[in-house]
Amino acid sequence: MTDRDTHRVIPLMDHRPRGLAVSAAAFNSDTRLPISGLLADTRGRALRDLRISVTDRCNFRCNYCMPKEIFGTDYPYLKHTDLLNFEEITRLARVFVAHGVQKIRLTGGEPLLRKNLEHLIGQLASLRTPDGQPLDLTLTTNGSLLARKARALKDAGLQRVTVSLDGLDDAVFRSMNDVDFPVADVLEGIAAARAAGLGPIKINMVVKRGTNEQEILPMARYFKGSGMVLRFIEYMDVGATNGWRMNEVMPSAEVIQMIQSELPLVPLEPSNPGETASRWGYADAQGRHDPAAGEIGVISSVTQAFCGECNRARLSTEGQLYLCLFASKGYDLRSLVRGQASDADLASAIGHIWQARNDNYSEQRSHLPFDSGTPVKRVEMSYIGG
Repeated sequence: MTDRDTHRVIPLMDHRPRGLAVSAAAFNSDTRLPISGLLADTRGRALRDLRISVTDRCNFRCNYCMPKEIFGTDYPYLKHTDLLNFEEITRLARVFVAHGVQKIRLTGGEPLLRKNLEHLIGQLASLRTPDGQPLDLTLTTNGSLLARKARALKDAGLQRVTVSLDGLDDAVFRSMNDVDFPVADVLEGIAAARAAGLGPIKINMVVKRGTNEQEILPMARYFKGSGMVLRFIEYMDVGATNGWRMNEVMPSAEVIQMIQSELPLVPLEPSNPGETASRWGYADAQGRHDPAAGEIGVISSVTQAFCGECNRARLSTEGQLYLCLFASKGYDLRSLVRGQASDADLASAIGHIWQARNDNYSEQRSHLPFDSGTPVKRVEMSYIGG
């Protein structure tokens, strides 16, 4: 990390770029792609994980995601008619599953703000992979509404939840969510999710140097042995409104070192191909992993890129397909869904888009020129989910 890195800033821009039209080649008889379940992009990466944003709204104003000075009370959110409805989402999800998707994660904004979300969960839970297996159906939430909704989500067919929690100290947490929301209410939501059987639960903590790194050890102590997996995420340059600076990134290696100073850890093997988190288990007195004590994870998108195994696609609230969390453009699937496109047309379009994919921003980041004042066009995380 150089001195110049520490002064690199991502400037502001419009966070909802216009979607790209799908190439006409997707619909030509000579180039039409059938469903095979074996899609691979230009780097040989399969399509296995689909993240679906169901709303662009959130009731938090975390400064690394939806800073209040940008997303104020007069911010023009998408109109309800612009959002994909549940039947449109399910139709697209069915095509993605036929192409090889095995896991669907619902995101936002804050997905629990979407009215009647349980109905969508029920529709998605009924989907099956080509070999007849149910999907891994999960949801990421800030936990603010989880206490009242956990049971209904489980009853609808949701399997797991991931809860964003950036600290246990109430003052730190209220400052980071910037709406004065108490940490106790999120912990109540986590307890409700656990009681409802939405597990194993994952807890995501974004670590921002100078803001909440003092919460790393308290979080590790609190969740050790709880049966929940705590994951530490490097503060990333997602979108263009969070004023990202490299000197605010705390590398995962430092996080591990800090925890190791008090709670010994041992490295664990990845749980799944394309896993974003590096796994570390709490060690027993003999230096072996103690399953009862559990594990943590670190997501190191800034310092240790994992683009080479990325198998994720993202569907935005208004039906744009994004191939990378750091993408500048999406592909307009909504116009196809609301037009005359058949399922075969949708499958061919998605197949062509994925086969042309070559995204590897995290790998490129260290080689990119330093900010010259020209706005960087990049979609916001609040628009397509994490």
